[in-house]
Amino acid sequence: MHSFALGIGTQNTQGDWLEVYYPAPLLAPDASLVEAAARVLDAPQGTAAVSFLPEHCQALADALRDAGHPEQAELAASLSASQRPLVATFISEDLPPQSAPEVYLKLHLLSHRLVKPHQLDLTGMFGLLRNIAWSSEGAIDIIELPARRLKARLEGRTLSVDCVDKFPKMTDYVVPNGVRIADTARVRLGAYLGEGTTVMHEGFVNFNAGTEGPGMIEGRISAGVVVGKGSDLGGGCSTMGTLSGGGNIIISVGEGCLIGANAGIGIPLGDRCTVEAGLYITAGAKVTLLDDQGQEVRTLAARELAGQDDLLLRRNSTNGRIECLTNKSAIALNEALHAHN
Repeated sequence: MHSFALGIGTQNTQGDWLEVYYPAPLLAPDASLVEAAARVLDAPQGTAAVSFLPEHCQALADALRDAGHPEQAELAASLSASQRPLVATFISEDLPPQSAPEVYLKLHLLSHRLVKPHQLDLTGMFGLLRNIAWSSEGAIDIIELPARRLKARLEGRTLSVDCVDKFPKMTDYVVPNGVRIADTARVRLGAYLGEGTTVMHEGFVNFNAGTEGPGMIEGRISAGVVVGKGSDLGGGCSTMGTLSGGGNIIISVGEGCLIGANAGIGIPLGDRCTVEAGLYITAGAKVTLLDDQGQEVRTLAARELAGQDDLLLRRNSTNGRIECLTNKSAIALNEALHAHN
């Protein structure tokens, strides 16, 4: 079995799943646990999202405890108090998801650091997720929002909508150890944040993307982009993700790199690279290589530099050309700034 989790979710009035919270998802769960849960819930073989009722929770807890899994048994018992729909999701192998509960389990696996970006098949996930009003009363199908807003007003309450999106913010589901997030709305569920990561107010981390940590993120980490240990993204900088129409090259940032404020990359960077503030490097941008004496060697497309280490990319302030030379000074993190207490 690839993964398994017990969850509490939200459905619309038609019974369609809007979202699911999995308190303790499991990657490669023990076979005895899966067999016990499947037997009690009468789950079909293979991948499935099985709804169950609070009255099933005690039998499920007993079966899990007898199978030698007390932590999952305790979780199952606690779900008996739920007033929301319950679901057990079994994923037999990593194939494109077929339901919203499957999508949410995979997003949880990423944010729980059980898998890293690009290690899960998320093909077709957008078509399985509804556009949702994330509100003070939880997830609401956007089509049902007017009726819910009116109902709240009639009952003397104000329903506040924080955003309308297919994805919720990560911290409503998972808060990884050892991270700081200044504005939680700017990190989506499915982000992978390594220990020691700081995401400042203008930083953004998309799903299936993230950081190895430690690092300071004041720029944008787009979907599919991974930032290596000890790298910093300056204020307003950008990384071209896999959803940006930039081709099939996977953009990444190596270890010990610095992307300056308002800069950006459309190529993967190796280790110890620096991109000057305000400079956006796309794959087809013409770059002039300089030797150690600052003399021109040749001009090439930036894609030819993809993944190489120790590069300093800058724009010549006199003639405007993009230049590349060896980055002789490694980026040293400010230990106090990156500390997580």
